[in-house]
Amino acid sequence: MSDANARIDALVKGNDVVLFMKGTALFPQCGFSSRAIAILDHLGVSYETVDVLQDQEIRQGIKEYSDWPTIPQLYVKGEFVGGSDIMMEMFESGELKTLVGADA
Repeated sequence: MSDANARIDALVKGNDVVLFMKGTALFPQCGFSSRAIAILDHLGVSYETVDVLQDQEIRQGIKEYSDWPTIPQLYVKGEFVGGSDIMMEMFESGELKTLVGADA
């Protein structure tokens, strides 16, 4: 396991909800990351973020880790959920609220 892969694995398994994104929760650097943050904030769930723009190894490594080509990427309880489009579909259906255990 590469160093980046090990770091990603530790982040995914060490946080109930983690979003790999471009930018930060306070300053998203793309529309998809901004939408993902808006969804999580609306649900009122506690989450961690990882700014892939700050670390090229993580930026490339997360795509290989999940076998998913785009960012943002959401993980809940160690499992890959998807990107912002999947998050939006799951949010609209109520499935994401249930998955993250939100009270919203």
